[in-house]
Amino acid sequence: MKEKPTGISRRKALAGAGTIAATLVMSAAGNAGEQTSSEPTPQVGRRPRGSRLADVIAATPFVDTHEHLVEEERRINWSGPVGGVPCNDWALLFSHYLDSDLQVAGLSGKDYAALISPDTPLDRKWALVEPHWPAVNNTGYGQVVRIAVRELYGVDEINARTIPRINENYRSLIKPGFYAKVLREHAGVESCQVNALDAPFRETSQPLLLMQDISILSLGSANANLWRSLPDSSGQKAQDLAGWHRVIDDYFAKYAPYAVAAKTQIAYSRRLDFADVPAEQAEAPFKKILAKEPVTPAERKALEDHLFWYCVRQATKHGLPVKMHTGYYAGHGGMPLDRVVQNPADVSNLLRQAPDTTFVLMHIGYPCQEQMISLAKHYHNAVIDMCWAWIISPTASERFVRDFLVTAPANKLLTFGGDYIPVECVVGHAAIARRGLTRALEGLAADGWLSRSDAIDLVEPLMRGNARRIFNLDQKERALANVPWLKSKS
Repeated sequence: MKEKPTGISRRKALAGAGTIAATLVMSAAGNAGEQTSSEPTPQVGRRPRGSRLADVIAATPFVDTHEHLVEEERRINWSGPVGGVPCNDWALLFSHYLDSDLQVAGLSGKDYAALISPDTPLDRKWALVEPHWPAVNNTGYGQVVRIAVRELYGVDEINARTIPRINENYRSLIKPGFYAKVLREHAGVESCQVNALDAPFRETSQPLLLMQDISILSLGSANANLWRSLPDSSGQKAQDLAGWHRVIDDYFAKYAPYAVAAKTQIAYSRRLDFADVPAEQAEAPFKKILAKEPVTPAERKALEDHLFWYCVRQATKHGLPVKMHTGYYAGHGGMPLDRVVQNPADVSNLLRQAPDTTFVLMHIGYPCQEQMISLAKHYHNAVIDMCWAWIISPTASERFVRDFLVTAPANKLLTFGGDYIPVECVVGHAAIARRGLTRALEGLAADGWLSRSDAIDLVEPLMRGNARRIFNLDQKERALANVPWLKSKS
């Protein structure tokens, strides 16, 4: 069984993304100084006249460099709240990222639990959201949902009257092939790169659409349960550090030909100050944890440091970039900002220690994005990824693009990753990214920092070309066209 190739032409992307995305980018062109009609912005589906740059951005597909999408089959055959899909109704769109804004705005934890429960009546769910909706519908998270609902379901406003229609259209969309429809036709996405949250590498049923990272968060963690469950290629479980090394080696040997990168989000739990700890120093804490004996924080750090570098070297050996979460935390009420602001300095040490490794620094390090630009300017092996950033702060991200392009080499910037579990929300995020990218490039041209032809020339590399080169997608697509796990199922 072979999946059809996912490459899409600019014309095809424009046909799909040219509804909400084209409307937004043309509006952005007008706001940035391009001469346009003085009429109000049209509704979705009507493309106003705009600049050539806006046309090119609307027509160019994104390579989406970061998602957490579950498998399409899990959405189609939903049977209960598991794996980031707590319900199978319209409230799912409110369950990722927007849930944080809602709770920061005042929605109680109890009411949020009721919102995402499959047992709560639909009208009751909206009654829980409604008091807080005016406070969050203007945020990046809120705008994503508004755009997705408008584009996918044809509903302009979210309120008590429209919720039944939204839910009906939500359910009717979910059928075989809906991931490709949502991503390619509505979001204008060529391919996604998925960081699976349920496995170190997911053998996806759509390998050309949902390309996968190898999670070195799990392989590099001090997790005895994983050590006991994940065997090497001979079926042996790790009994010591050397045994776990074999598991890591075999995992990369098996999956690196099909993976686009190695990924870690360990910055959620610790600083990125990884010392190059030798195996001899990491052996004792490994054995203690495996034996369920207590370890000191220093011992745990030494083991994590060792495993991090072991995984990074495996990734580099196999030609994989290393993606790292930097900056802002998902969720609410638990971000240690003092640790977050140390990310750029800690990462600068990693870049210097591993000059042969390409590090992809995710989320622009928000709110420390200026320091991240300095890393991209100074280190040849630093790449900055704007995944998630557009919806954390659309305007800060727009300013970031402007600052980056007049400071650091343009081939070191990746401009889109939705970072979502519900695929529907990728549509809204892609539209916001297109609008912000248009405004940034139009602004640079209007202010004389770029010619308009130079701005147009940057679109293809920023939206897809840089990603295709950095992640070696030509080679990966050839490998993914014949993955062994689909052959075994056919």
